[in-house]
Amino acid sequence: MSDQKKLFIRTYGCQMNVYDSERMAEALGADGYIETDTPDDADMILLNTCHIREKAAEKVYSELGRFKGLKADKPDLKIGVAGCVAQAEGQEIMRRQPLVDLVVGPQTYHRLPQMMAQVAKGEKAMDTDFPEEDKFEHLPGRHGAKKAMRNPSAFLTVQEGCDKFCAFCVVPYTRGAEVSRPVDRILREAHDLVERGVREITLLGQNVNAYHGAGEGGDWSLARLIWALDTIDGLERIRFTTSHPNDMNDDLIEAHGTCAKLMPYLHLPVQSGSDKILKRMNRSHTADSYLRLIERIREARPDILLSGDFIVGFPEEDDQDFEDTMSLIREVNYGQAYSFKYSTRPGTPAAERALVDDAVATDRLHRLQALLTDQQRSIQQSMVGKEVGVLFEKKGRLDGQMVGKSDHLHAVHVHAPDGQVGELRRVKIVESSTNSLAGELVV
Repeated sequence: MSDQKKLFIRTYGCQMNVYDSERMAEALGADGYIETDTPDDADMILLNTCHIREKAAEKVYSELGRFKGLKADKPDLKIGVAGCVAQAEGQEIMRRQPLVDLVVGPQTYHRLPQMMAQVAKGEKAMDTDFPEEDKFEHLPGRHGAKKAMRNPSAFLTVQEGCDKFCAFCVVPYTRGAEVSRPVDRILREAHDLVERGVREITLLGQNVNAYHGAGEGGDWSLARLIWALDTIDGLERIRFTTSHPNDMNDDLIEAHGTCAKLMPYLHLPVQSGSDKILKRMNRSHTADSYLRLIERIREARPDILLSGDFIVGFPEEDDQDFEDTMSLIREVNYGQAYSFKYSTRPGTPAAERALVDDAVATDRLHRLQALLTDQQRSIQQSMVGKEVGVLFEKKGRLDGQMVGKSDHLHAVHVHAPDGQVGELRRVKIVESSTNSLAGELVV
């Protein structure tokens, strides 16, 4: 239709931002917007931002600068910034980039249609409140946004915010305190997703295993929620991320060993292997307590693939602290991990501390990443000859090829001329490459 407005969303950062972008698109879809894959023909450009690292925030300003030409050619083009950078630097964004029409925080994007009405009048709009109302209840139903999901895997936010106050992290300041969504609303959304073709759901939260949503009989744990999702016909796989070691309770560990739909993959960040640095980070666990936890998880689910997060060069980290981290990595043997040099975030407790020399931090990062890469490649190679389930997500680059994710979240490409998106097939792994596996269909 000629009167339809086009929306372009660019998403930075975590899976929760991916989920938020989908919900913002749905909210604006109810206001007449359809998504486009390019900013060039958009009537509205929305950047959904991440504030975890300094470079991520600066990318936003750089991206906005590239849109100046588009704005000059299309004066009616609207540009908005959402997410955690918007929450933390709303006024600064408006000051540095006058082309921005709208700034909305992660807790108020349900108000986008009203804000767009304000922008349509030629006014600037900014909302970075922490409202009392439940934003999810004010969003359009997911079943009404599209007839079918484009991907058979979907994210579903069940918990937001963080009460841990790690010394390096801005999440408590940009996402607020921990809040868990009520059980009935989560299950309703999960049913809607499955009705639209979703076969795998990843439950999201800043500390997802701290989930304690209101349900029948009182507050539910994440494990109880997983068991409720397990009863949904058509839902084949359940995952969750991101977890905190202190909230990995007995019932959740047991679920990994007994719930067939809960996949053998766990992202459980430790950040450092040094007790001194963990204390400075305010992580409230030790390296040994983390390792004992890993032992219990592996006892429950021996084939589980573990993923983690690591920060090197944290203030006051010395050579021994770094070696303690390397020792922990060797003992755990990660199948996947994310690692970064420490990045100062204004307003966090660690921001006032003396930095480790950048060259030293860079050298440590390279050494740590080399070890993690070796572990990843070794674990991928160990998959060769094994059978796994693969959920087809899209067609591959070659004729007759399908690409999907294995039970352990490995990317797998398979020659499957009759394959369809959304199929869950048994596959024998025949080859391991840098970031993916190759498989053959098991007849």
